[in-house]
Amino acid sequence: MTTITSSIGRTEAVRPRRTEARDASAFASLFTRFTEDVFGRIDVAYLLEKSTFALTLCNEKNEAIAHAIFLDYPNWNITDQSNWESFLNKNYVNNKCTPLNTLFMHLFVAKEEYAAGCSQEIIRRAFIAIPELQFILLFIPADENLGPGLDGVFEKMMTAPGSAVDKTFTLLVCPRHQHHPQLHIRKARLEDFDDLMPIWTRQNEILKETHSEYFLADIIACQDEENQAVVCEDGGTVVGFMSLCSQVDISLLRESFDLRLFHGLCKPHPEDVLEVPKESSIPEDEDKRNQKSQEAETVSSQSLEDISDEDAAVQKDGVIAVSHTKLPLDDVIHTDFHASPSFLEAEEKDTFHPIYRGASNAFCIRLFCIDEKYETRSLDFLHYVFKLFPDKDFCIILVPHCVPEFYLIQSFVRVAPSCTSQFGHELYVFHRAGLLKSFNVRRATTNDILGVKTLIKTLTLNESILSDLNTFILARRDPDGTPVQAFVAEVLDQIVGISVVRDEMDIVYIQTHYNIEDFIHFNYYQQEEHGELYHFVLNPIFRHYTKHFLKEILRLAHKSSLFYPVYPQYAKGKFQNPFAHSLTSALHYMVPVRPRRQIVYPLEELGINAPSEQVSKDQPRYSLNHINRKLIMESKVSVNSRIVVVGASDVGISFLETLVFCPHLKFSNLTLISTHGLPGKDLPGSKHRRFLIHSHCFNDEDYAQMSLCSWVNVVVGKMTGINRSAKYVVVSKERKVPYDYLVLCTGQNYQVLSPTEADISTFATNKEVTSKRPQRYTGKIPSNHFTLNDDQDCLKAMEWLKENFINSEGNIIVYGNTIDIYTTVETFLSLGIDGSRIHLVQPPLSSNVTCLNNNEIESAVQEALSEAGVSVYYDSILAQWSKGDDPDLITRAAFTTNRKPFQLQCSAFFSFAYKRVDYETFKAVNDACLVFDGKLVIDTEFRTNDVSIRAAGPLTKYSRRYYADEWTHSNFNSKQIGFELAASMLSLFDPTLQPFSKPPEDTDSLIPMYKGCKIQGGVLPRGYNYLHISKPEVPIRLDLVLALSDHGTEIVTGKARDGNYFRMHINKYSMVDSITCFSKEPLPASNYICLYGQHERLLNDLSYRWDEGQITDLYSYFREPWSMAIYHDRFIDLQKELRQILLSEQVPPERQTEDSPVPPPLAAPAVRYLLRHGAQLPMYARGRPAGFNFYTWK
Repeated sequence: MTTITSSIGRTEAVRPRRTEARDASAFASLFTRFTEDVFGRIDVAYLLEKSTFALTLCNEKNEAIAHAIFLDYPNWNITDQSNWESFLNKNYVNNKCTPLNTLFMHLFVAKEEYAAGCSQEIIRRAFIAIPELQFILLFIPADENLGPGLDGVFEKMMTAPGSAVDKTFTLLVCPRHQHHPQLHIRKARLEDFDDLMPIWTRQNEILKETHSEYFLADIIACQDEENQAVVCEDGGTVVGFMSLCSQVDISLLRESFDLRLFHGLCKPHPEDVLEVPKESSIPEDEDKRNQKSQEAETVSSQSLEDISDEDAAVQKDGVIAVSHTKLPLDDVIHTDFHASPSFLEAEEKDTFHPIYRGASNAFCIRLFCIDEKYETRSLDFLHYVFKLFPDKDFCIILVPHCVPEFYLIQSFVRVAPSCTSQFGHELYVFHRAGLLKSFNVRRATTNDILGVKTLIKTLTLNESILSDLNTFILARRDPDGTPVQAFVAEVLDQIVGISVVRDEMDIVYIQTHYNIEDFIHFNYYQQEEHGELYHFVLNPIFRHYTKHFLKEILRLAHKSSLFYPVYPQYAKGKFQNPFAHSLTSALHYMVPVRPRRQIVYPLEELGINAPSEQVSKDQPRYSLNHINRKLIMESKVSVNSRIVVVGASDVGISFLETLVFCPHLKFSNLTLISTHGLPGKDLPGSKHRRFLIHSHCFNDEDYAQMSLCSWVNVVVGKMTGINRSAKYVVVSKERKVPYDYLVLCTGQNYQVLSPTEADISTFATNKEVTSKRPQRYTGKIPSNHFTLNDDQDCLKAMEWLKENFINSEGNIIVYGNTIDIYTTVETFLSLGIDGSRIHLVQPPLSSNVTCLNNNEIESAVQEALSEAGVSVYYDSILAQWSKGDDPDLITRAAFTTNRKPFQLQCSAFFSFAYKRVDYETFKAVNDACLVFDGKLVIDTEFRTNDVSIRAAGPLTKYSRRYYADEWTHSNFNSKQIGFELAASMLSLFDPTLQPFSKPPEDTDSLIPMYKGCKIQGGVLPRGYNYLHISKPEVPIRLDLVLALSDHGTEIVTGKARDGNYFRMHINKYSMVDSITCFSKEPLPASNYICLYGQHERLLNDLSYRWDEGQITDLYSYFREPWSMAIYHDRFIDLQKELRQILLSEQVPPERQTEDSPVPPPLAAPAVRYLLRHGAQLPMYARGRPAGFNFYTWK
């Protein structure tokens, strides 16, 4: 904290923080009579929403005593915001202000007695926070004077001869050097040792333990041409140190990192072999030309297989000439964001590796430390150190993975490690051309076309970019009338970046389908202020200017927010090639926006009260990324720790989703190991997905709107080993994937069950075999034997059936007693397979609870099977399968029963009888000496006996010390488990999280009970749509539950046989406890899930209406307009607000009337809720009519 002194001599300790929207109300109390005179009439909330940078000073009591707001254009309407630079050049002398180094103060308020000290501190903090900032400008009316506080900070700027601007406004300037000057850099001397040791001791505890006390002195004393040491000074005091070396093991770095974009960190040489042989080039799809731009700034892309790059920048005759990077043709993403490298794996052996014969072109930073007060001035070192090595163009630094990204390397480019890298450090690179400050952004012109062509000539989408550039130059609009704008970035008159922006015309859809209001307040934005970032290309040398490029695009285009959609790979008209992903390098500076849950509207019932087409229209889903003015200066916390997730289960996907959507964190090393990669690659509605029951944790739209392949590396294969000491996972017995934290979420899979080998010729029965536990089959699996565990297994099975079974003769055997047997049989029937060819064989139940646990539904399913001609066998155990002439095929299968065995001809065998932890997973876990007790043992924080390895999901069980063997993660909602797993680990990476308070004593022996509902859904025989929603519980037979005295109320309408069955259980606390639907019509599952856990009174007095006989069909009841608000994703916020009101004040009964049963304190939030979400809830009145009644207000 900094101490400031008031005008009467009182001192106050203050600390700075970023101003937040909730601070707007506090500004008014600090306004003085000078505020409006100097700054004009201000809407503080609006100004904060559009601000580039805003600071608040708080005292020790956390009271705000000063605020300041800065924007990137003048604070009075003197000139257009896109034209102020030329305005200053025309009207003022010695003007050195540029958009890169200048901000304008739009408001400053402070407690009057502390105004002088607060103004000094806020200005100083602004210069500290923004290293590029050199000038803060302020326009004031010519006849006004600055109020107390600012008068000692700003000085008048001289106008140019002949300028009349000073007659109306006076321009004041505050230069950096008066408040936080650049540091002086020089060579280190031995006498600097005493100043450096306190800094070194605070920041380098590890080195202090492993090296002698005089290690630093030895480095300073042993300087030569190859080894240099420099320090930075402030006022004669040494505040930082850097040790450098020109000897770099380039060959070692090439083995571990993809350095082709940097010419291998070597000097160009005539004998360099750079080009990829034509025969190994990747064919391009024709439809790529219609896709959005790939990005030139792909320095740290995980896939740079086809890069052939000339030296990124070479120095010629003392002038830095920036040549243009040849970019990858396939995966194009930003630094630290990864598209799926599963495809890289296939190419790895055949990938062309350039040969560099030139000398090393890099020097390295060996040691670096700086006083934290001066950390933002770290880049001041680079100007000096590049002079020490005039023949080197690259400065590199290696940083351990688990070290937080410090300020110096935030301007460096992170280099992606190669797929097999075991290197324990991150590599960062900086080119000397990156020090240039002449980075200028302007509107594109016809003269820029040649420069843009040179920049993008190697991009796959260069024709698309040029086409859109020409559209802007010729017409300024798309053929559909959408306004288009194009901007170029140039350095030394050379084009180094291009961006094309379109007006966002679908803002209502974005507002209703994405949680964009987490980042902006729509009330302060006009339609034309929203834009879509369509193309963004930037030379990687200038990657650290990306935020400035975006800021200038917003200013010059008169925009306040930009959106960047990423479409799924299967989307029509988008990239079909999985290598090509429309990801811009600007993605690193944007925030991913969570999708919103949508209401499934009964459009026919709603009629004219249905939402507009903009809200309800069905269009391809996409992942949305966003940036706005106030986010430009927000820095993300980079997390380089290698987090490896094994298993693309619901738990694993939920874990990754939670990390990816942390807006202030950037995880650069997320890796997923999965047998078939990420889910969601198939077209929505693919028929093979009906084979297995659905958990409703994620659907096709969710996968499209997450776009995990934009952020997560994917390694296709199966985990076969874990080396805990070396910290790597072995994949498919060959490849090693290193980790810092390993997360195991493989779940349980159907395994190939070994026949009991009972001798059916002796008429063996189940008594002879039931004592034996099921065994995993260890022989060669027949090609017509199928176990289905994910979408890819189902797809392969369906393709096999179409090729080998449907048009031939023979039987298909489905063996098992899980609910998947019914969905699989229905899928066979839907494929046109005759029911007489399907044999459903069910082994004895392992418990007394059936998979459907509902006698009425089971009877309807059995009736449907019988009607379809499907043969059903009960209590049958697989005894043998025989192979005919082809040893790779099962031709007959024999089963024992309680009476006599039987045999069936078999052309295809589907097994759902044996679900366990996969054997390879078990072996990897067991060999790594992780505690395994039937399942992987964890504690309540998901930790195994290795602190670096976490696990969750059906793979796991709680330690026996909790005495809760019947409760495992299988009893809970997998999506919630994944979220809780991520939350438990975020404390390791997120410095903004407050430490959790210690739990009460004796609670550490209790397992957590998660409240999310368990869901099963699928299509059963005869096309019945089945949905079951229930609380987490240990399964109990339904008839036993119904017999309990405190069971609650059962509300059942319809009959299962008629396909209109709807059962709802209201527990003794009047809460919805479970829902079961069995219908011939498609079910709005997401709507019904919202009903779980709600009080029956909230459901329009459900119990009362049921008792009065007013409800005959729950399906139609929950399609009525009144229920739509409950399905809305923000309804939970309304519930919380109403609950707070009820807790904070007692509502007297006399305030309730017959005409208005809802008292005003509760009615007001409900009205606000309905008004705010009127686009999605148009079936409700838009105001409070006379005789207002919440339940009839529709």
